[in-house]
Amino acid sequence: MKIPQLQKKPEVKSCHNKTWQDDYSWIHQKNILEVLKDSSKLLEEVREYLEEENNYFEHNMNDTKEIQKKIFDEIKGRIKLDDESLPFKDKKYEYWTKTTTKGNYSIKLRKKIGSKDVEEIWNGDLEKNKLKTEYFGVGDLEVSYNDKFLGYSLDLKGSEYYTIYIRDIESNKLITEKIEETSGSITFSLDDKFIYYSKLDENHRPRKIYRHKLGTPTKNDQLIFEEKSKAFTVGIGISSDEKYYFINTSDHNTSEQYYFGKDEENPKPKLIKKRKKGVIYSVNSWGGYFYNHTNDDAEDFKIDACQDLSNQNWKSFIPAKDEVLIGGLAFLNDWIIRSETSNALGKLIIRNPKTGEEDDLNFVDEKVIVPSISLKQRDRNTDEVYLSYSSPKTPGRTYLYNFKTQNKTLVKEQEIPSGHNPEDYIVERLECPSHDGRMVPLTITRHKKTKIDGNANLLLYGYGSYGSSMSPGFSSTRLSLINRDVIWVTAHIRGGMERGMKWWKEGKLLNKKNTFADYIAVGKYLIEKKYTSLGKIIGMGGSAGGLLMGAVVNKAPELFLGIVMAVPFVDSLTTNLDHSLPLTVGEFDEFGNAKDNKEHFDYIYSYAPYNNIKKMDYPNMLITTSLSDNRVLFDEPAKFTAKLRDYKTDNNLLLLKTEMNAGHGGKSGRDGAIEEIAIDYSFILKVSGKL
Repeated sequence: MKIPQLQKKPEVKSCHNKTWQDDYSWIHQKNILEVLKDSSKLLEEVREYLEEENNYFEHNMNDTKEIQKKIFDEIKGRIKLDDESLPFKDKKYEYWTKTTTKGNYSIKLRKKIGSKDVEEIWNGDLEKNKLKTEYFGVGDLEVSYNDKFLGYSLDLKGSEYYTIYIRDIESNKLITEKIEETSGSITFSLDDKFIYYSKLDENHRPRKIYRHKLGTPTKNDQLIFEEKSKAFTVGIGISSDEKYYFINTSDHNTSEQYYFGKDEENPKPKLIKKRKKGVIYSVNSWGGYFYNHTNDDAEDFKIDACQDLSNQNWKSFIPAKDEVLIGGLAFLNDWIIRSETSNALGKLIIRNPKTGEEDDLNFVDEKVIVPSISLKQRDRNTDEVYLSYSSPKTPGRTYLYNFKTQNKTLVKEQEIPSGHNPEDYIVERLECPSHDGRMVPLTITRHKKTKIDGNANLLLYGYGSYGSSMSPGFSSTRLSLINRDVIWVTAHIRGGMERGMKWWKEGKLLNKKNTFADYIAVGKYLIEKKYTSLGKIIGMGGSAGGLLMGAVVNKAPELFLGIVMAVPFVDSLTTNLDHSLPLTVGEFDEFGNAKDNKEHFDYIYSYAPYNNIKKMDYPNMLITTSLSDNRVLFDEPAKFTAKLRDYKTDNNLLLLKTEMNAGHGGKSGRDGAIEEIAIDYSFILKVSGKL
């Protein structure tokens, strides 16, 4: 089959006295945000190219159809399709969700406490069918405080323009007109008279908070807060004690918070602390105190407390610890719970507020775990919570845990219907030195039968941006590779916060190349230790992890047999120079501002994947994107693919697959998500010679 060719329309670009030619910039439409809402506005020439690439993908992956179906069935076979969540007790009702064998979306149920009569208040599959839409994204699903109304937000394109609906649960009728172009989040007032929501601006940024009185025209909605900075986005929520609403406005690096009382008839948000570049803070209230979770003079966060926000006298509550990331607080009447993360491992800590005594919650024997806690009821006058954990080899387990008695009862275990024995797998936590001597944590999962002799293929997963930590939790999908002698390694590289804020700072802005160097160092270390060999690694990353893939494959292509990049941020210079795009200005503190800062420009230009493609051999590559993705526009991977076709000197596979009805997260629904994973894994097995 003929290899697709995107037409060249050379454009000379310049910035900071540097010029370069871009042959494919023309595919980026100036009305791109309109295209995200309405794909019929896409240039026909571009649509034809994407469809040609899709046909080319299908042709080259035709021999994987059988293994795709097999993997799909495997993954689905590990999911308990007819499952139910644990109940959460509200005032009069307890709520839970369930999934069914045939359905792709969840069902929300409730019953009056003490009753046996179950009421279905939401059915995702029925809602999707009613709307006759291919894509169906649910942003928020909230029940009002007095159990009268159901609020939900829907995205029917994948572009993350959410429409809010409010429904009377008893009559099942909408009680107010739909509210369009929102961020999707819904916050009910405690009296069920209002909702609070954030509106998207013309650049798809939530910068305004409105109050809507249920049953009234949306044109009368009250603007209660507006963020003036284009770099900041806003959200609203209620405090743990349900006495205050907090408005948070922030970029990735700096935050500012406002508050107003729950009974204020005409809300006038009051500033808590003026924003200070590089300072993140978040205030909550409980038990007559305000608690501030902040990195102000505490790189890895601390928690301070005070009793009055009008006369702030903050005292240390939880002091900072070096390279230990202090998490936020969860409250019960007699207990305070928080998390800590160090060396890419998390733990939970319980505190008695009356005595100040603290204890680690050690409730499992495994060392590499992801622990979490959730409330079992709205009434916090209890000693019981749900305590959960998983590990790379152990499916999720949830216990009903009593802080007073320290008794735990297993109440839910992630069931693997097709069978799973954790003892068949080996989990290792190692560290390897990077180029500058910093030690990078690795989580390695392999089948016990897989030998460490250099012959195994190895999937090396990485992300390394925005301070996002890659948790070493359980994934039943990965078993389809691990069971086929592919070792799975997660590299906890800089740019995340696995080792605290410093770990993040050392992997962003003018330190961004540390992210790539860490990943390459990990690959070389794994070869040295005989987990794999040169040219047998499959790199995998998505979004900003796609930036990582693009950068490392330009830098060290010889390491890889294959690369899988999903919705990859590969034309990062072009996007950074365009301040009209949804995410650009809010990410200046993450990647820099190339347009206004020559040092930033030169640095981004030196690693941006699209700008650094070379005439050389590249490994096999699968690149996936979505037409309605507003976070990483489809034209980035499309341009990257087209340029690679011009430059690469090998005959290895280069495939671009575009979902024509999806967004950043790919296809909607359970089966859609599994289909995409099956495609990725089939590609990996194909290039590994394991079909």
